[in-house]
Amino acid sequence: MSEIKLGKTINEISVGDSASFSKTITETDIYLFAGITGDFNPMHVNEEFAKKTMFGRRIAHGGISTSLIAPVLGTMLPGLGTVAIGMSVRYRAPVYPGDTITAIATVVEKFEEKNRIRMEMKWINQDGTEVALGEGTVMPPKEEYKQMFGIE
Repeated sequence: MSEIKLGKTINEISVGDSASFSKTITETDIYLFAGITGDFNPMHVNEEFAKKTMFGRRIAHGGISTSLIAPVLGTMLPGLGTVAIGMSVRYRAPVYPGDTITAIATVVEKFEEKNRIRMEMKWINQDGTEVALGEGTVMPPKEEYKQMFGIE
């Protein structure tokens, strides 16, 4: 028997199901993200420049926070075998180095005939401030994948 466990199928998911993942955003995260994406905007990497902005100090790239939804969708809800179809996000508050961000996805609608679910997504910091809000559509794994790949 394999150690890999397939995520929830459309029939195992209910409206209202929710999962979350939390991470503290570090200096290393910001510099690695800048290197990966090529976004060396001084608001993210230059403290002296950032002090003169409306934020008064450096902020993390928005994509760092919103990417924290990936472990929710890919490992928790629906989980392994999930395919992301689309996502929209509105940024609502800055994220600073040292902030702990929790990404939360909640099922709000199921489209069983198309094997799709629509999810509300939100990102909050350690103080409960909503830093981003969005929604996304994903395709959960199909039941037949279990037999096809020999996994549970």
